[in-house]
Amino acid sequence: MEVSMKSNLIRQRLAEGKIPVGHMIMEFGTRGIAKTLEASGVDFALLDMEHSGLGFTNICDLLAWFKSTPVTPIVRVPCADYHFIARVMDAGAQGVMVPNVKSSEQARQVIAALRFMPDGNRGLGLGGAQNDYVRPEPMEYMSAANESNIFLCQIESTEALNELDAIASLPGVDNLWVGHYDLSQSMGIVGQLENPVFVDTLQRVADAAKRHGKSAGIQPSTLEQARDWIGVGFNVISYNVDYGVYSTALKTHTEAIRKL
Repeated sequence: MEVSMKSNLIRQRLAEGKIPVGHMIMEFGTRGIAKTLEASGVDFALLDMEHSGLGFTNICDLLAWFKSTPVTPIVRVPCADYHFIARVMDAGAQGVMVPNVKSSEQARQVIAALRFMPDGNRGLGLGGAQNDYVRPEPMEYMSAANESNIFLCQIESTEALNELDAIASLPGVDNLWVGHYDLSQSMGIVGQLENPVFVDTLQRVADAAKRHGKSAGIQPSTLEQARDWIGVGFNVISYNVDYGVYSTALKTHTEAIRKL
């Protein structure tokens, strides 16, 4: 059976010289959220399992709903363990975001879990959700999946900064993604996102990504942050989390209505 892979819009937009724009789902894991994001025009969704109550069954439902849209679903797994990465990929994710990768060795473990041989050691299941329940030709599928799926490697610690080039140089690390609050915490300047030392560190990560032919990702919560961080060199942007957008918009309009 010929292999048909849903386009990975992160890869596609980058190839077009554009900035992929996404959004993180932490609270609103509803049946309508996939079509809502499609209607909003985003390219990708980050489905969070690290800091949310979303469990594996929730993620499987979300991945199924995103199949009806062009939006690319990426799952942020709780940690770098094989069983999280391989299972969400078999459920239909088009890539993983892995938090707090501290070393090149840890990054290699993620790559091994994410990709099939010869690029990794992911177990081969065929004909399930990842294949829309149609059994593909194995070798063609393995090759297509390895080429399409994406690894967003979160840089969130001073340990990772010390191994930045070693991590970025690895084939299979597609993106260096700064978790800005955790990184600032590790640096001892928690939440000081405009501190010159932190801004210099953002520049360092973006430069390392560019130097090794990788993209650089980050999640601003305001348009001002987005403008600044794009200026630094970040070229994959997830705009805020679901409850952040909702609560900010509701508060703004509630206050406006009270003034009427």
